[in-house]
Amino acid sequence: MHLVSPALPVGAYAYSQGLEYAVDSGWLANENALENWLRGVMEYGFGELDAPILLRCLRALDDQDEAALNHWNQFLLACRETQELLLEDTQLGMALQRLLRSLEIPRVEMIAGEVTFAGQFSLACHHWKIAQADAVQGFIWAWLENQIAAATKLVPLGQTQAQKLLVRLMNDIPRVVEKALQLPDKEIGWSLPGVVMASAKHERQYSRLFRS
Repeated sequence: MHLVSPALPVGAYAYSQGLEYAVDSGWLANENALENWLRGVMEYGFGELDAPILLRCLRALDDQDEAALNHWNQFLLACRETQELLLEDTQLGMALQRLLRSLEIPRVEMIAGEVTFAGQFSLACHHWKIAQADAVQGFIWAWLENQIAAATKLVPLGQTQAQKLLVRLMNDIPRVVEKALQLPDKEIGWSLPGVVMASAKHERQYSRLFRS
């Protein structure tokens, strides 16, 4: 619960992953559009890239396979299609690494070069002996809760509406986890053109609240 708390001091609240541009441009003008956007990103983004790579990092740690851990960390970095998405991942990864170091978690520097958030998250889960399915579920939950918080600031969405939306989307998490658990290596990876375009255009957005 500590690891997936929105109060975890890694700065995740500062990122919207293109959501801010999507709202500003009028793509997500109402609650239904927002729900469809978040469900799609959760299933085809996290479910086919971040979550299965987190699983492989956890398995590499179980097998004491440092090369595999570094391979999947680099693979995830290579899949970031905009400067903003890449910087978000590495900055969150470094922030989590600093936190784990301060908590005296051993071997937080196992990953060479730039670190991803999923890579560092796997090190924490492995140290605290969190079951793989639980780790992935918590990982997705943390992302979803942050996105709902961002949407509440961006969309004309009240707190009650936001909580109802969160509850509806929560019901999809077990299905996304199950998909990630079964996804073979050759099917890992995704490209969501709308998210990529929103992220790229957000870099030059005139006025913005979020870093991505």
